[in-house]
Amino acid sequence: MMQIVEVTTTADRKEFLNMAVRLYKQEKNWIRPLDNDIEGLFDPETNKLFKQGGKAIRWLLKDGSHQTIGRVAAFVNPKWKEQQPTGGLGFFECINNEKAAFLLFDTAKEWLADQGMEAMDGPVNFGERDKWWGLLVDGFDPPNYNMPWNFSYYKDFFESYGFQIYFKQYTYMRSVYNVTIHSKMEERAKEILANPDFNFRYLKGKELWEKFPEYFMKVYNKAWARHMGKTISEREAKLILSKMKPIIDPKLVYFGFHKGEPVSFFINIPEINQLFKHVNGKLNLIGKLKFLWHKTFNPPNKMLGLVFGVVPELQGKGVESAMIIAYRNMIAKNKLHYKTIEMNWIGDFNPKMMRVCEQLNANIHKTHHTYRYLFDRSKPFVRHKIFD
Repeated sequence: MMQIVEVTTTADRKEFLNMAVRLYKQEKNWIRPLDNDIEGLFDPETNKLFKQGGKAIRWLLKDGSHQTIGRVAAFVNPKWKEQQPTGGLGFFECINNEKAAFLLFDTAKEWLADQGMEAMDGPVNFGERDKWWGLLVDGFDPPNYNMPWNFSYYKDFFESYGFQIYFKQYTYMRSVYNVTIHSKMEERAKEILANPDFNFRYLKGKELWEKFPEYFMKVYNKAWARHMGKTISEREAKLILSKMKPIIDPKLVYFGFHKGEPVSFFINIPEINQLFKHVNGKLNLIGKLKFLWHKTFNPPNKMLGLVFGVVPELQGKGVESAMIIAYRNMIAKNKLHYKTIEMNWIGDFNPKMMRVCEQLNANIHKTHHTYRYLFDRSKPFVRHKIFD
């Protein structure tokens, strides 16, 4: 007899983490997430969504011998503005047993319905989309930092239960050095690069720490705000920089300027899961020493593209191409040790960004699905709107 147990105690919270470790112990490509990264999402002291009216709950699934065979969480995010009230399901893990999986789905659905929700998206995060979002369905290489990795049989669970694809997220990959772009893009880029009004460079010394927040905020609020649904303040940009500080490589933080004003950015970091895989989820003193040792003597050979943006008035005029060519030349000149770059989270609802990746000869390397389940099964299903 299977039993659902709500996570309420310290022992339950540890088991929520440790059951995944046992489940994936034979999987060489799975990398254990940092315990604090997951636990922080469920802590009202560290996740501000709780103070804004958000709710989160977790459950363990036990078998007849009281062994944990599954887990799941459900969320009500006050920031979500959907056609119908929509909650979230996430951190799903389960043995290869459809009955067990469906019991976990039912538990989340019933709780969300009691909260007034009419649909649930999953698997998703109780926070921003850039973390723990989507189900991996193709490209089962080791995951990038804060990206989900799961068994391939989970896809059958979600789709057999009745979840439908709300959108797909692609991770594109290409070589760092062997970058070729379309001839038309190359020509437009040359014009931009020859124009003295334009300048492309990474930020050095004090400029990185003192001016990054201002530069980033100006470009982001023009280039990305309408897609992401919010602007950011300079204080929030400073927070982004502070979070990157332990692992930042200044040469990977690249900006474009027109007449001295920031107009584009290409923000990358070393792919730190190549370091965190050595710490077994624990960033305690021993974990930090292991992290620093590998960072120094066994650094990542892959970089992770966080965000690429060009202000709207210069989009499609060659600035994108000029950025990439200038960046490629800088990497070659400095003989950086990175071999590949992966660009996470390119939604299939953003064809413009997909085209940019394809024009750079980057290929889809991984695919995640974000699913939606409508509680009223008679309602028509509508996929995520396509960005212009």
